[in-house]
Amino acid sequence: MQSQSTRPVRTFSIGFHEKRFDESGHAALVAAHLGTDHTTLMMTADDVLSAVPRMPDIYDEPFADSSQLPTTLVMALARQHVTVALSGDAGDELFGGYNRYLFAPKLWKSLRLVPAPLRSAVAQMMTKALSVNGGSLSHALDRLPIHANLGDKAYKLATRLGPVRSVDDLYASMLAEWGLSDVPVLTGSSHHALIDDRGAWPVIADLVARMMALDSVSYLPDDILVKVDRAAMAASLETRAPFLDHRVAEAAWALPMHQKLRQGRGKWVLREILDRYVPRTLIERPKMGFGVPINDWLRGPLKGWASDLLSEDRLWRQGLLDAEIVGRQWRDHLSGRRQLGSRLWSVLMLQAWLDRHGM
Repeated sequence: MQSQSTRPVRTFSIGFHEKRFDESGHAALVAAHLGTDHTTLMMTADDVLSAVPRMPDIYDEPFADSSQLPTTLVMALARQHVTVALSGDAGDELFGGYNRYLFAPKLWKSLRLVPAPLRSAVAQMMTKALSVNGGSLSHALDRLPIHANLGDKAYKLATRLGPVRSVDDLYASMLAEWGLSDVPVLTGSSHHALIDDRGAWPVIADLVARMMALDSVSYLPDDILVKVDRAAMAASLETRAPFLDHRVAEAAWALPMHQKLRQGRGKWVLREILDRYVPRTLIERPKMGFGVPINDWLRGPLKGWASDLLSEDRLWRQGLLDAEIVGRQWRDHLSGRRQLGSRLWSVLMLQAWLDRHGM
């Protein structure tokens, strides 16, 4: 895009003061190499506090992807300078970018050899080890420069290992924020979702291709595209996703898997193209999603807001969620024993939406 432009292309990035979530320095280096006109906004506690109350109005439903916060801010930042912006959405689903595409087949290859009772015992030991001493091991994993929220992900994995009976169970468990044993809903039935209806899944023998297809028709349109579109519209910014051009999608699905996943890395063919324009030293590092330090924020600037919405009196009065389960999770999170920001965020977005509409 920059090579075709007669002037510097505008590029935008959000940064965090919490270093393990911050990619703004890497983005600035790539922008400098390409010669774009780059703008970075460092997200502060005040930004978080001002953005959170707007979520029920921007999304008009209890939308619970915490990266909606920086997405809302980066869209507003871009709109100060441009009226249309491009995003890289769908690149992961089409070209194998998510870590689960690499991780799930390897994990299942090992898990299938372990009897279910033994898996359950190992899961219980892992869960206990990650929780003792105020969650010190979980915190230590979070600090490793491998993946953001590694301790949280390890705990989540440990709680799901026991019930997993098939590779499809494993995939579904990776997408679920709450486990089957601790879902806090009191009444009502689950909304029908594709992920729960195995009979409606695409008939694809290759596990990774099946996961990519499912992500493309569920996670991508129901989360990623909703998040970006509504955040952009709130700022009167038009967004476009070039990877979703039907010709790109068709070309991606025609590629053999070894051109997507190779040598323990995803999006191989895109990396080969990128090598023509950007030195590999600028982009070769562990994958990070657009994660936010939600665990820290809920113990810090958002603690008062969250405590009010999660009060047991309010929950019992509403009669929708089990106040005891939610309260226990909230206390465990505040104590630091567990990193539960992501699952609590789903409850908080429901509560904020109910509060906005006087319910």
